[in-house]
Amino acid sequence: MRVLLAVTLFGFATAAIAQVPATPPAPGPAGQAPAATQAAVAPEALHNELRKMRDDMLAAIARSDFDAIVPYLHPNVVFTPMNGEVSRGPQAIRAYFDKMLKGPDAIVKSIRLGVEVDRLADFYGDTALAFGSSNDQYALSNGMDFQIQTRWTASLVRENGRWLITAFHSSANAFDNPILEKARQLAMLKWGGIGTAAGALIGVLVGRAVGRRRRA
Repeated sequence: MRVLLAVTLFGFATAAIAQVPATPPAPGPAGQAPAATQAAVAPEALHNELRKMRDDMLAAIARSDFDAIVPYLHPNVVFTPMNGEVSRGPQAIRAYFDKMLKGPDAIVKSIRLGVEVDRLADFYGDTALAFGSSNDQYALSNGMDFQIQTRWTASLVRENGRWLITAFHSSANAFDNPILEKARQLAMLKWGGIGTAAGALIGVLVGRAVGRRRRA
């Protein structure tokens, strides 16, 4: 469970990677001007807004500075990591970050992100939907070091000229991932140790029984 929490800790940074493609304004009724939308903003300006958001969030994550992330979160933002724990609102997400990064019981020691988008974000009026993958390297406080491939989806809204994350969801292959492999290895070590101990005990008992028969 602690590992699953760690794996999704830095998911918000991926939401800012996608760049919104240019989309023409929707045509209005005959004789009327098209409805005003953010598509009227130059596409490159929209791209630059998302690039800055991405860079700012990645830098904040590297510093473990949640206060610098808050301005990019919608008041009703919903964050769902792979363990299914749902955090709603910036304060709930702050508590999650504090649990992962701060204090003597912090779980994450370091991370390297490898975020990719499948395509340009889909643009719907003042909202955008982005999705892709992330190949990340994690080092945990307990000494565990692993690489994991995840899939992510994020929704964003542009309010007052600024992008805000409204929802983020991350997942990994439930049947093939390094966390499961670690669990398998631990199980093998555990049962292998039990088997070795049982074999040794049986050997001792058999040896004693044979020795008694010979003396008889």
